[in-house]
Formats: sequence, C-alpha cells, structure tokens
Amino acid sequence: MRPLPVGEHGLLIELDTAGETEALHAELLRRAADGTLPPVREIVPAARTVLLDGLADPRGLTAELATWDIPARTAGDRPGVEIPVRYDGPDLADVAALWGVTPDEVVRLHSGTEFHVAFCGFAPGFGYLTGLPEPLHVPRRDTPRTKVPAGAVALAGPYTGVYPRASPGGWQLIGTTDTVLWDPHREPAALLAPGTRVRFVPQDLPGTTAREHPGTASGALSGDTRRAEEAPR
Repeated sequence: MRPLPVGEHGLLIELDTAGETEALHAELLRRAADGTLPPVREIVPAARTVLLDGLADPRGLTAELATWDIPARTAGDRPGVEIPVRYDGPDLADVAALWGVTPDEVVRLHSGTEFHVAFCGFAPGFGYLTGLPEPLHVPRRDTPRTKVPAGAVALAGPYTGVYPRASPGGWQLIGTTDTVLWDPHREPAALLAPGTRVRFVPQDLPGTTAREHPGTASGALSGDTRRAEEAPR
C-alpha cells in the first residue's frame, strides 16, 4: 500500500492487486459509515488505486493507514442485482473457442458466476465486474467496433461489463440486456456501484427463471437481491 499526496486535500493509494484494492475500498466505506474515518468528500476506487478527496489532513491519514488491519473482501452484506440477458452476442462463438467449450457452456459458466463491481468508469453507469477465474479471461478484439449497442454484455481481460449506451468498443460481445444501467431520473442514477454483487440470468435457457442460476458457481445471491429494471421494448 503506497499512499501518494494529490494536491492539498487528496490522497491516492496504490495497491498491488485488484483484491487488495477492493478490500481497502470496502474498509474505507465501513469506517466512513461508522464514523471512524476522517471526513472525506469522495472515495473513488479504480483497478489498482483508491482516491480520497476532500481530506483535511492527508498526512495524518497516511500515518493511520499503516496501522490498519484490512480484512479480505467478503460478499456479506453487499447488495445484489440480477440482470436478465439474452446470450446472443456476435462474439459468443469466439469466446467459446477461447475457453475451449461450446457456446451453451459459455452461457452456463458466465451465468453461474457471482460477479461484483470492482470499480466504475469509461461511461456513466459502466461497471467493471470481476469474478471469472483467470483461465476464462479473454483478450479484447484485434479490431474494435465503431459502434457497440447499448445493453451489450461484454468480456475483456478479467472483466465483464454492460455498455450503458451505444459507443465504440473493443470488448467481446456475448449477450444483450434491456436493463437500464444509467437513468438520470432515477436515484441513484447508476444501477451498479463499486461493491455491488451481480448475477446474469439467461433468458434463452428452457426452464430458467430469474432466480435460477445454472452452472458451476456458488448458487443464488443471498441477502438483498433485486431484479434489475428493464427498458420498454
């Protein structure tokens, strides 16, 4: 853990792994909630960093961080969201070939995984979801598309993401959802926030319902799980 000053009132904490980053972010949120973290305006996680902005005494917090015992991240009490998906993406067969399985098995493996939002970025409402084991990580496309439709479910590296609006993109497209990821008239506007647990529920498997999760992962979400809203067709 390497805290670096950012201006007069900011602190950028660099970490070695995504797991360490997620654990620190969860610990910061926990301490902020119980009042043991110095007042801070923003806590912003990224792939290997956490930014704290609006600190009155960044140096004091730097010294305090060295004494913290930060537990590993656990699913525990984080909220859960289910996102219905049609696994009809144009790159589904390519992903199956990279994984060495059939397209149907891609559906089962992906929908059987419990994901969580590591951080957000790229576009409003876009969450970088981790959860797939390393053997299932895939490269970006050699040639990015000039337009990826809103609602495209995609893979790149260790991440799964859902495009909240049409935009260029180089991720591997495996499915489509009507779920609204970003709605400025909703509170909060973003469906996904760092720490949110996510499951993708296939809409094209016979006998599968919103609360059934076929595949090899650990089963249905526990705790506060809600079905994501869908846009009108």
